Amino acid sequence: MSNDTPAPRLPGHIAIIMDGNGRWAQQRRRPRVIGHRAGARAVNRTIDFCLDRGIGALTLFAFSSENWGRPQEEVDSLMKLFLGALDREVDELHRRGVRVRFIGDRSRFGASIVQRMHKAEQRTQGNRAMTLAIAASYGGRQDIALAARALAEQVAAGTLKPEQIDEELLGSHVALADLPPPDLFIRTGGDTRISNFLLWQLAYTELWFTDVLWPDFDAPILQQALDDYAGRERRFGLTSAQIAANAAQSAHP
Repeated sequence: MSNDTPAPRLPGHIAIIMDGNGRWAQQRRRPRVIGHRAGARAVNRTIDFCLDRGIGALTLFAFSSENWGRPQEEVDSLMKLFLGALDREVDELHRRGVRVRFIGDRSRFGASIVQRMHKAEQRTQGNRAMTLAIAASYGGRQDIALAARALAEQVAAGTLKPEQIDEELLGSHVALADLPPPDLFIRTGGDTRISNFLLWQLAYTELWFTDVLWPDFDAPILQQALDDYAGRERRFGLTSAQIAANAAQSAHP
């Protein structure tokens, strides 16, 4: 590549629905928990990739608010895996400069998990290499409803006028408000929907879907997503001509 060739445009924030663990296990006639364990290895590969590429934020949908309705045996297995990952991985993430945070309703988790979540966040809060946000017991509608409730409480207390509420103010109360919105959304497993994930935050995110099941997700497949993203024109409601004019003005102020 010559010095005159611009580097490929990278997303600053990637959000992923990690779908297909159970089907991966079923295809091999193994218990679903085996698929979730294999999926944990795919998480590590994805974190490695993002750190190597200098991607600043990665948000993973680990457990939705609707997943509590799954068979109790599977939920219990997932909680054990979650506990194990918190105990096992945080030291290495901290060493590599990763800031860990959790979004979602923690009230439904056991005290031991909540304690470990808090400990991981406190320990890594000063890290800057990458932010790893884990959505656990999370739902996008719930996220927006809680933000609306917080503003309604301010109105009721007399510290906020209804006419002061706008998109910017509401957006400052949803999860991940301190991060840029995701540039790229990825869903594995073949389904082409966002399933109540980051509904507010994904308004202008580029969407990319693959049939690959999450345990088989690896660097080459993630690179395919990045290559596709690099070729897209992100207009944010403007025209192509406006985008080109703005780019030219930025290059020659």
